[in-house]
Amino acid sequence: MDLVEFPSLSRKALREIRTTIDAGFKEFTGGYGEAIENFFEPLRYFLIWLEDLLITSPWPLVLAALIAIVFLMSRSIKIALGSLIALCLIGIFGMWEDTMRTIAMVTVCTLVAIVCGIPIGILMARSDRVQAFVNPVLDLMQTMPSFVYLIPVVMIFGIGKVPGLIAIVVYAIPPMIRLTNLGIRLVDADVLEAADAFGSSARQKLVNVQLPLALPTIMAGINQTIMMALAMVVVAALIGVRGLGQPVLNAIANQYFTMGVMNGLAIVAIAIIFDRATQAYGKRLQKHSEVVHG
Repeated sequence: MDLVEFPSLSRKALREIRTTIDAGFKEFTGGYGEAIENFFEPLRYFLIWLEDLLITSPWPLVLAALIAIVFLMSRSIKIALGSLIALCLIGIFGMWEDTMRTIAMVTVCTLVAIVCGIPIGILMARSDRVQAFVNPVLDLMQTMPSFVYLIPVVMIFGIGKVPGLIAIVVYAIPPMIRLTNLGIRLVDADVLEAADAFGSSARQKLVNVQLPLALPTIMAGINQTIMMALAMVVVAALIGVRGLGQPVLNAIANQYFTMGVMNGLAIVAIAIIFDRATQAYGKRLQKHSEVVHG
């Protein structure tokens, strides 16, 4: 039986389409690239400042501050002690500086994701039309191979911290947006009716009722954003992001088994610390919400 070829554009037509799109994007980067770089310059300075603070400060102070943050979030001696042991082992095996760079990058990316993601999630929760528009975009962002994010940002910014930061944020922000939207939509209608009965404006209802009740769900979104940002660290190392990802790439290129495993385990350790601390904090928020509104 003869095979029936699927109808498709000719190679010449496809080549012309690709050439037109590529030329248009190059023209865009040439005309607006510098302005876009200047827009993100404060983020670059903040990231450099945080990296320098973590690396140049005496390691006992940095270690104490990190453990204090973990304990304040989790209120668990076990989690704090486990974090202390993990960070001490990271330092003993000579990965302290790269770990601090990775923590700085993940921290900045998470803050950007929170600042950008929560307003978008609020808009989605308030409008079904916005939700219908944003959901396919989020699906695309979550299913697109992570390497593809690197192409446009490298064409605009080149190699360095900012393109890595943007690529990580684009990859990691969808859970923040989705769970903010979900948390606000799950607020009990009876609670909203009570707020309306007391004459609350839309802004007062959002700030005083919806966001506080949605905080546990939003915290779950922050947790997932952190995990996805850490997962993107190795990929971002391809475009010059320094940290634990670069030794992993070097290990792959040179077949250094021990180096790759050790730095991979350091990434896992940081992920577990962030995960346990944020999950414990989210559970505390959940219990507090149940006590206040139960």
